Amino acid sequence: MAFSEQAVREVLQQQIDPNTGKDLISSKAVKRLHLDGNTVQLELAMPYPGQRFFPQFAEQIRQAVQAATGTGAVQVQIRSEIVAHAAQRGVPHIPGVKNVIAVASGKGGVGKSTTAVNLALALAAEGARVGMLDADIYGPSQPTMLGVESVRPESPDGKHMTPVQGHGLQIMSIGFLIDPEQPMVWRGPMVTQALLQLINETQWDNLDYLVVDLPPGTGDIQLTLAQKVPLTGAVIVTTPQDIALIDARKGLKMFEKVNVPILGIVENMSMHICSNCGHAEPIFGEGGGARMGQDYKVELLGQLPLDLGIRRSTDAGSPTVVAEPDGQIADIYRQIARRVAVRVGDMQQDFSAKFPKIVIQQN
Repeated sequence: MAFSEQAVREVLQQQIDPNTGKDLISSKAVKRLHLDGNTVQLELAMPYPGQRFFPQFAEQIRQAVQAATGTGAVQVQIRSEIVAHAAQRGVPHIPGVKNVIAVASGKGGVGKSTTAVNLALALAAEGARVGMLDADIYGPSQPTMLGVESVRPESPDGKHMTPVQGHGLQIMSIGFLIDPEQPMVWRGPMVTQALLQLINETQWDNLDYLVVDLPPGTGDIQLTLAQKVPLTGAVIVTTPQDIALIDARKGLKMFEKVNVPILGIVENMSMHICSNCGHAEPIFGEGGGARMGQDYKVELLGQLPLDLGIRRSTDAGSPTVVAEPDGQIADIYRQIARRVAVRVGDMQQDFSAKFPKIVIQQN
């Protein structure tokens, strides 16, 4: 093959990103292609974070271009380029936040908060700027899960709060502002107002993703949030158990009614593995998440085992992704996070910020 820009592009057209399933040309990943003598300089931008994946993919591309063209030197750089994507029509965007991902469940006790915090940490571990919003006013748990329950947010101007920092995340929760033993005996409208204040009065600093740990259920509070918070998409957490799936389906339908895309389903506690003998047993049933995904044409993002280590690390304020970053369970969380980010990257972009505001004045 002749050494030319067209020859290089033909090679790139044959290189498939395993995360998106698209080649590098049709996905418009090539941002710069420069031929300098016998050297090829290539810069690629992916719409998702992939700090662990990019080096090996860059090496694969380098070898393919070098083998096909016979050129002496190929330089490949891959970076993330995460942009804002469209949310519900008419819902104002949150300053400093590109994309908002809701993590929800139809009922409590399915590991939603644990999944949410590990999802956020996995996105951050891949190089994204990530925030964690604990939207459970009645039972805030994220400060404890992230080991920052004794920290209080600061207010630089008396009107806004700076998020608490923990494990590389920007964190906000009502748990930072109240006594941990104080019950929140508030009615729905008060809870909704408090949560909207947490979202809009926090000075989020240039986030690629804000992960929102929604309270369980599908009542008035959840519906109001789904209508007033600019959600890029939602992740549904369930267990394989029929009772959990019934409520998870209700949660999924709620988001559909308010035109929030479903990014996928996470099946938690899919299998119990004995710590002594290694025997695997589906104590909550099996295949429920896959069946739900097929019924609603939604991707099953991943399946997590019922594992003692997940509970221990989360209770200790150091969730699995940071406690055992090279472990098998952390790898499952990272795969789920990458699938979520890829799904977000495939969605329609939000161009509203690129248009100037037109003000009509009468003289």
